[in-house]
This record gives sequence, C-alpha cells and structure tokens, in this order.
Amino acid sequence: MSDFVFNIARGRPVELHRRVDGNDPGNSALILVVLQLTGLQSDDVLRDYDDLGAILAAANDEPTNSGYARKTLTDSDLSAPAIDDTLNRVVLTYPSQTWTSVAAGSTWAKILTCYDSDTTAGTDADIVPLVAQDMLINGAPIVPSGVNIQWSVPSGYYLSSA
Repeated sequence: MSDFVFNIARGRPVELHRRVDGNDPGNSALILVVLQLTGLQSDDVLRDYDDLGAILAAANDEPTNSGYARKTLTDSDLSAPAIDDTLNRVVLTYPSQTWTSVAAGSTWAKILTCYDSDTTAGTDADIVPLVAQDMLINGAPIVPSGVNIQWSVPSGYYLSSA
C-alpha cells in the first residue's frame, strides 16, 4: 500500500492507471523512480511537489548505483484495476520489478510511482508523481551490494477506499 499520495495526484491514481492500461494515450506509462536515502526530504515536504523534475531539483536524488535505472510500465505490463466489492475498494498493482546486480553505493529509501503521458517527449517536469512508498527490508532502507534487488507490491501500490 502506498505510504502517501502526492497532493497533485489526489483522486487520480485509478484514473491514470486505467489510462496507461488502456493505452490512452498510446505512449503513456507508469514510471518507477527510486530515491536514495542521502538528502531525502520528509514525506510532508515530498507530497507537495507537482512533478518529478521539481522533486529531483530539490535535495532528493536518484541512486547512482550501477544496475539502477527507472522502470517504465506500459499497457502490456499492467492489468485493470481490481474492483473489490466485498471490501469496497479498488486495488492497483504492477508486476514484480528486478534491478540486476546493483552495485554498492547509494542506499535506496523510497520508490515513486509516476505517470508520464508521453514517454517519447517531454522532461521530468512532465511526469506526475502519484504515490510514494518506503523501500524497506526488515524496517531499514535497502543497501545494494552487487546482488539483484526485487521489488513487489502484492497487496497493491495503491488502495482506494472511502
């Protein structure tokens, strides 16, 4: 479950997930971006940013570890939102992601799920952050050491309920 929804995206994760899943527009995608521990601002500060460019222009940085790259999830990677009438909620998921042989270096602390309406054009200023989750193993941020890092959200990266 998401640790928080960015203010700019309140009420929109289901809509934007559906758009990517429906290939509307054709070059839309969810972008997974990791933030390193060093310089990471508080959740209260992060949630106020309106685009990925602004997040990265502040003290927040992506890891510099060899083996790290953003993940781009398109319609072929996603499934439709799961409507749960029993628990009265909508669950958004994506498949497990693996970064291969991630070298030591930056400690990974947070993962952002973002929306990009056109992966063929634009900049980070055009990417809308949707949700952020802590990347923890046994309560501590991930310290890469040359092995694969796998990230999964089996209970969903976002749950919408009233």
